[in-house]
Amino acid sequence: MSYKWLEWAKRIQSLSQAGLAFSKDAYDIERYEELRDLSAEIMEDYTELEMEKVKNLFTNETGYQTPKMDVRGVIFQDNKILLVKEKIDDRWSLPGGFCEIGLSPAENIVKEIKEESGFNVIPTKVLAVLDKNKHPHPPDPYHYYKIFIQCEVIGGQAEAGIETKGVNFHSENNLPRLSVSRNTESQVKLLFEFLRNPNKDTIFD
Repeated sequence: MSYKWLEWAKRIQSLSQAGLAFSKDAYDIERYEELRDLSAEIMEDYTELEMEKVKNLFTNETGYQTPKMDVRGVIFQDNKILLVKEKIDDRWSLPGGFCEIGLSPAENIVKEIKEESGFNVIPTKVLAVLDKNKHPHPPDPYHYYKIFIQCEVIGGQAEAGIETKGVNFHSENNLPRLSVSRNTESQVKLLFEFLRNPNKDTIFD
C-alpha cells in the first residue's frame, strides 16, 4: 500500500542520514540535520508518534540507510498454520521478528520460534521475500523486507513467551484477528498455497 507522505519522509530521512554519515562540512551537516528534523515533522503530523519518539528513532540510525530485515516462521500442521498471540496488541501473527546482528536469517527464525511458541524447529525452505511497502501494512517509519521461512517442528511444546500470550494452529478459512503490522491476511493466505503445492517457487516482489 502506498502512502506518498510516508515515502517522502523516508526518502528525506535516508538522504539526511547518508549526508550526516559522509559529510565533513559543518554547514552541510547542519542542513542534513534540518532535513532529518523535517522528515520527523512529517512523521509526527501523519502518525500518532510523538516528535520526540520519531527523533529518537531517526537519530539512533547512523551510516548509509538500507532496508531492515524481518523473518517470519511458517509451520503447517494438520492443514493449519502456527500463529502466536502478541501481547503488544492482543492480535495474532506468524512467530518471528527483526533479524539480529550476528545471526543468519535461518538462525534468527529458529531463535524467534523457540522464544515465542516453545517449539524447536529446523528451517526447510524460503517461501517468500516481500517488500513491506507493497502490502497493506500500517505506515511504518522504516523500510522492511519480510522473509517467510518454512520450518519443521523437531521438538518442544506449545508455550507462550515473554512477548506472546497464546500459541495455536489456525485453518486458512478461520483466521483470528491478525497483527497487520507483522503480517496481513493476504500474506497468510499466500503461504497456504505452499501447503497445497510444496513445489511452488519462492515468491519475491
